[in-house]
Amino acid sequence: MGNTIKGIIAFIPSKKCQEFLTGELEEMPIDKMVDLSCNQLRIFPLRVCAFTELVKLYLSDNNLNNLPPELELLQKLQILALDFNNFKTLPLVVCRLTQLCILYLGNNRLRDLPSELSLLPNLHTLWIEYNYFSELPDVICQLSHLKTFHAGCNAIRQLPGELKHLTELRTLWLSGILLSDFPRVLLEMPFLEVIDVDRNGIRVFPSLKHLSGLKLVIYDRNPCTSAPKVAKGVKRVGNWAEDSPEPKKRSEIEQEIEKMMESKDLQPAAKEAGKPPI
Repeated sequence: MGNTIKGIIAFIPSKKCQEFLTGELEEMPIDKMVDLSCNQLRIFPLRVCAFTELVKLYLSDNNLNNLPPELELLQKLQILALDFNNFKTLPLVVCRLTQLCILYLGNNRLRDLPSELSLLPNLHTLWIEYNYFSELPDVICQLSHLKTFHAGCNAIRQLPGELKHLTELRTLWLSGILLSDFPRVLLEMPFLEVIDVDRNGIRVFPSLKHLSGLKLVIYDRNPCTSAPKVAKGVKRVGNWAEDSPEPKKRSEIEQEIEKMMESKDLQPAAKEAGKPPI
């Protein structure tokens, strides 16, 4: 069905039209996953909330701007994709999904995140790229189990010092924000494995040799005149890097990171919308 037809039908609230968009969801899927991405949805289909054993729910690339309170019934949900929608605020019902591990919020209209997000004790992967953030939301520094965080392509100029308290954080994507200097707080985070500051305004990089956990630093497309100094064995992507004379394609970098994280539980789904921007 073409997107134009779906877009027209999405405006018709009748049950038959909504079922036409989402298909028949009569029984709990065997794989405990529902993917309603790219359906031009404007209203969340309530019958999904009857699948209380659901583990993965993908709602990417729709026209949603709200979620019903009944979503709280999905207490076994571990992965929720809300990227590429029209959310201006994160519905608080999301913060009541206590088993949630992975949350995609990229490509929306968010300017802040609710403090209630800290009530998600298992959240280890959060993506907020391509939104309207002008600073990092305070609640981010309260997500003590966060391992992967992507905040690229927002109007963020600096990072809070409290970020260093996220001692489980391993992968940090800050591509295409408004950094004019390398964030000093990152120098106090030796546990970081991947740092991406691609496409910023950094002219001078401090030495990163002391970051004992670092495996990959991406600094391409900054106005710097020399590569950051790193410890032996750390891969660099950008100009003047002896071990990478020509910057790798982002797809190659993603593959390396995926291999690096294969041993971790619940990897993010390999979806185009869930990858760092090229």
